[in-house]
Parts: sequence; C-alpha cells; structure tokens
Amino acid sequence: MKAIRQILPYLKGKWGYVAAYGISNLLSVVFSTLTVTMIGPFLTTLFDKVEKVNAVQPISINSKQAIENYFKYLMTHFIEQNGGDKVYGLIFICLVVVFATFFKNVFLYTSRYILNPLRNGILFNIRKDLFGKIIQLPIGFFTNERKGDIMSRMTNDVSAVEVSIISMMELLFSTPITIIFYFIVLSMISLKLFLFLMVLLPIAGLIIGRISKSLKKNTQQTQIRLGNLLSIIEETLGGLRIVKAFGAEQNRNETFAHENKELYKLNNAVASRREMASPMSEFLGILILSVIIWFGGKMALSTPQEIEPGMFIVFISMFYFLINPLKSLSQIFYNLHQGRASIERINLILNAENKIIDEPNAQKISAFNGTIEFKNVHFSYDGNPILKNINLTIPKGKTIALVGASGAGKSTLVDLIPRFHDVESGEILLDGINIKSFKIEELRHLMGIVSQEPILFNDTIKNNIALGGDNTKLTEIENAAKVANAHAFISSKDSGYDDIVGDRGTKLSGGEKQRITIARAIFKNPPILILDEATSSLDTVSERQVQDAINHLMQNRTSIVIAHRLSTVQNADEIVVLEKGEIKEKGTHAFLIAQNGLYKNLVDMQQVK
Repeated sequence: MKAIRQILPYLKGKWGYVAAYGISNLLSVVFSTLTVTMIGPFLTTLFDKVEKVNAVQPISINSKQAIENYFKYLMTHFIEQNGGDKVYGLIFICLVVVFATFFKNVFLYTSRYILNPLRNGILFNIRKDLFGKIIQLPIGFFTNERKGDIMSRMTNDVSAVEVSIISMMELLFSTPITIIFYFIVLSMISLKLFLFLMVLLPIAGLIIGRISKSLKKNTQQTQIRLGNLLSIIEETLGGLRIVKAFGAEQNRNETFAHENKELYKLNNAVASRREMASPMSEFLGILILSVIIWFGGKMALSTPQEIEPGMFIVFISMFYFLINPLKSLSQIFYNLHQGRASIERINLILNAENKIIDEPNAQKISAFNGTIEFKNVHFSYDGNPILKNINLTIPKGKTIALVGASGAGKSTLVDLIPRFHDVESGEILLDGINIKSFKIEELRHLMGIVSQEPILFNDTIKNNIALGGDNTKLTEIENAAKVANAHAFISSKDSGYDDIVGDRGTKLSGGEKQRITIARAIFKNPPILILDEATSSLDTVSERQVQDAINHLMQNRTSIVIAHRLSTVQNADEIVVLEKGEIKEKGTHAFLIAQNGLYKNLVDMQQVK
C-alpha cells in the first residue's frame, strides 16, 4: 500500500529492531498455537483413547503424523513414569498449556517492548522533519496557508500516523504471521476442510473492503475541518480585544459552531464506518464458522471418517481463535486508510518545493563594504505584479527611506534583500555580486530587522534580545538594552533580564516590546539595518523613546527605512517614492518638496513642515 511505502523510509537504520519484532511475534504465535492444539490430546485422554507410543520417531515439521507421534510418546512416557494413571496425562497437558502460555506472553511483551521505540522514533523523525521544513520554507508559502491547519498537521495528523504505524507493523510482522501459521496448522489437520475455508474467506474480505473505500476521503475532510477549527480558535484568541470591542462574540460563536458541527458530522461518519469493521468481521467469522461446523461435521460423521472428531474440534477451535486476527486485519486496513490521508496532508508540507536555497557553489560573506544595488528588478506573486523595473543604489553608511501609499510595494522591496522572496527578473547586487551567489544564512547575518509588529517569544527578556546569538553575554545584552532605552524598565522587573515576556510579549507595553526588538538588532550589530514602520503603531511618548533608540541604532549603519509618518524620514540621505510597485521619485526631502510632485502631495496630506 502507498501508506506503507511512505512510512518505510523512516525505518532506515532500524531493521534490526524490525527483525526482532517479527521474530518475537512468530514465537508468540508458535506457543499460542501449541496451547490451542492441546484440545485434541485433552479430549483423547478424557475419553480414554490414548494410544501408547514406546519409541521416539524422527520429528518433521512437514509431517503431521510425526508431530503427533512425538507428542504421544512424551505423554505416554510421562504417564508410565507416574504409575500408569491416565490422570497424569491431563497433568501433562496442563503443564504444556501453562508452559506455552507463559512463553507466548513473554514473546508478546517483547514484541510490544520493541515496537514502542520504533513507533516513537518514527514520530520523532516526522515531527522533526515537519518542523524543520516549516522553518526552511519561504515566507510566501504561508501566504495561502492557515496557521491552524498547519498546527493540525503537526498534532492531529501526526497522531493519526502513529495509529497507522502500529497498524503497519501489525500488518507486516504480526497479524500475517499469525494467520499464515494458523493456516499451515489448519491445512495439516485437514487439507479438504482448509480449502473449503479458503473459498469462504475472500467473500468476507470483499464485503469488508467495499465498506472502507470512502474512509480515506472522509478522514481528509475531517483533518481539514479540524484545521479550520484551530484557525478560528487561534484568530479569536489573538483578536479577543477587537471581538469584545465590536460586540462580535455572537459572530465568532456562530462561525465556530458551524465548523464544529461539520466536524461533528464528519467524525460520526468516519466512526460509523470504522466501528463497523469489528462487528462485521466477527459476524462474518461466526457465519463462516457455522458453515465449517456443518461441512466438517459431515466429514467426521461419514464412513469412513475423513477427519477424527478430536482433530475436528481442534480445527474449529483454531479457526475461532483465528477470527480475532482476521477481525483486527480489517481494523488495520481502516487505520491505514486513515493514516494515509494524514500522511498525504503532512507530505504537502514535506514535499513542498523550497526555491530559496543556497546555490551549489554558494560563497561565504562576512562583511558589507560597498553598495546594495537593484537592477531592473521585477517581482510578482500568484501572477499579480508587485514590483516593476526597480533600479536603486544604496551606498554603505547611507539612510534610504521608502515612502508611498499602502500596497505600493515597500515591504516587498526590502524583503527581497534578505531573500525572503527571490526576484522574478533582474538582480540584486551586494558589493557588485548577485545576492543569490551568497550563502543565505551568512547574507542574513549582515542584516538586522525591526518590523512594525514587534515579534517576541514566550521566553526571558535576555533570550529575546540574544535571539539567534549567544545569550551568555549578559554584559553585551545589557549594553544593547541601554542603547535601545530599554535597560531602565527591564531592571525594574522582578526578575530583570530573566523576566518572562509572556505569549507574544503580552506582559509588556507596545513601546517596551519595540525597544526590546531594537535591542535585539543592536546586539546582533549588523552593518545593514531594515526598519519596517517601526514606530507607526506607537503613541507619541513611546514613539519618542523608540525613535531615540532607532537613531542610536542607525549610527554608522546602512539603513533602509519604511515609514508612513514622513516626519521621521526628513533627514534621510535619499527618499524613494513608490507607487503601484514603481519608483516615481527619488531625492532628498528638500529636493522632492521643490519638485512639487507625489512626495509633496503626501507631505501636504500629513501637514509636515
């Protein structure tokens, strides 16, 4: 099956464990079979029909008669050693049953003990690969993806794969061994009765198979709905203040209730089919057993007998014990169908193409010495042009401001420099070399980014400032915080730099969060600085504090500043005015004002003097 082929690569390097699991299952089945076959000798002894065998004959697994004779020899020898009382024959049978049951469970436990690290190891690797791929994928991949759906793939889909792994191991190394071994013993007891049984079993399998066809589709829909539900929860929690402010509780409740109801229906549909597997298999098994009793009973009552009554009872008993493995086989296929649907959803991420990667001969870069140059750069997303024919040179040590209406392409332009996206045509040069020629990690190490929305993690202030660096350099962390005007409020915290900022920095004010992100950029000490509307969401007091920190940060650095508040960029070395993805004007504040063009209109609207 496709689901099995997709999981097998994760078993690489663990085939020794797999072999041990298979052998343990085999030995468990052997001793289980020995327990069942004791029914025949028990009946023979009970009805005083024990045949005495005085000599040991060579035993062969291919000869039913040789196996019977060897057992009869051991049994009659045990009876004779204890005074010839046939009650000791029953004692002998009980000892064999106890011995066989003990070792059956020992090997069953061993197989389960081996399975756990195998299963958990596969899950560990899937989670590691999935999270690693999410970190590597370009930002553009997540534009059309919902966070809740990605979370669902990493949690619920992975859990479904766990069930599928257990089913796969049972399908490959446990249940088939049990079924095949039982089939061998049944064929040795009576080949005619066994062949009659083999005519009936495929009919039952066909019926069960038809029921399971729609399970995969329903399972995929279930995981999609669950992803939608998680997205609604995540969005509602993130925007709870807005929900309450606009009285949107009822709207959110209705949206959640709709998805929850659809998920409820789908879960019921999947469960009804899944739960049908076990009772359907048991009913069909009992139906087949009844037919076997009728057919085999005729064989036992015929003259001459085609099967001994005792062995016929053993045959029936073994088939009854075979019903559970056959029943579990149908459940296994259901689980594999469900697991396959989850694996396909996971593989949509694992197999997603990452076009922003290092070139085969990517060179190292450790310093920025000259210019950043855009040459005839075009960029579009999903067929929609975002940037058109961008030509721009940014000398080292200069401050370049990007201004324009929302949607003009300012953020997209700066995102091309650290290769969050790649240009569609044209090229971006760093010191005269195409940035695609550099190692991505080292290229990004030259840049510090302070965004409009301060991004903090639920960790200590110290670790947030030293993100991606060495958090043991406390003195350098404190110096960075001082330059960012953050040291005073950090020191006032109960735990100082070890204080936890909360989920997304909820324990801090907007200005405090932004100053920590500025301290992060200062600690990194990059030669190139990208400021994406770093003060636009702050109040006047916080803006002044943050702007002072930014002014310190921009000293002796090449800075690219995006700003809606034009008062913050009047002193830039060059102001670039964008409109609908094109550069319309370039120059200093005074020069652009004199041109009386687009920039002058923007200034007039904001009344900047």
